[in-house]
Amino acid sequence: MNIKHAVVAFAFVFGSFVMANVSAGEVEDRISERLTQAVPGLQVLSVKESEAKGLYEVQSNNGDTIYTTADGQYLMTGDLLKITDQGIANVTEAARADARRQTMADFGDEGVISFPAKNEKAVVDVFTDIDCPYCRKLHDEVPQLNEYGITVNYYAFPRSGPNTASFRKYESVWCADDQQAAMDAAKAGRKVADANCENPVLEQFELGSRVGVTGTPAIVLEDGNMVRGYVPAQRLAEGLGLL
Repeated sequence: MNIKHAVVAFAFVFGSFVMANVSAGEVEDRISERLTQAVPGLQVLSVKESEAKGLYEVQSNNGDTIYTTADGQYLMTGDLLKITDQGIANVTEAARADARRQTMADFGDEGVISFPAKNEKAVVDVFTDIDCPYCRKLHDEVPQLNEYGITVNYYAFPRSGPNTASFRKYESVWCADDQQAAMDAAKAGRKVADANCENPVLEQFELGSRVGVTGTPAIVLEDGNMVRGYVPAQRLAEGLGLL
């Protein structure tokens, strides 16, 4: 059930509920309980006070950031913006980046197909689809990224999903004796020999969904920020402060 679709039902069912004289910890627990009851299948990952007084920020398993009042009666989804001396800051995106960084760290880099830089200065995690044209364009620039000192770690995100030709193609690349050579061949549109083995392709695909990947390539930086879509190697290096 979608969060937005659940808001009306949630307010109807729980609208008369009033919270009083509860501790901060109890507020978070109650918000979590009410949300999971109101939205079937929702898993609340964290609840904390937001920068906006009176609002609590909720991170969930479907990638939505939800804001709620302490009594849990009023909800809103979307980005929370803050006016600062430097302009308008996106508070929600900063929180997403922090959560994304932690999720990536918890998952780890075991099982990635890596193209390491000899003089490593930065690491980018790239969710990729072998058949995606812009993923292939980015892959053509991996040697240049390596020259800039950027290690590229590939995570699988075949957009067509499991049990599809593209998904099986990625599994064959991962199961190849030489993963880098197989990735180079597949990205160039050449045939890669079918191969089967125990592999992390599904787990990486699911990870991508958890961290908010909706298209490829999706480049996750070390601070958790995500660059969506193809970016030329030089511009990426400039953005990372390497040039």
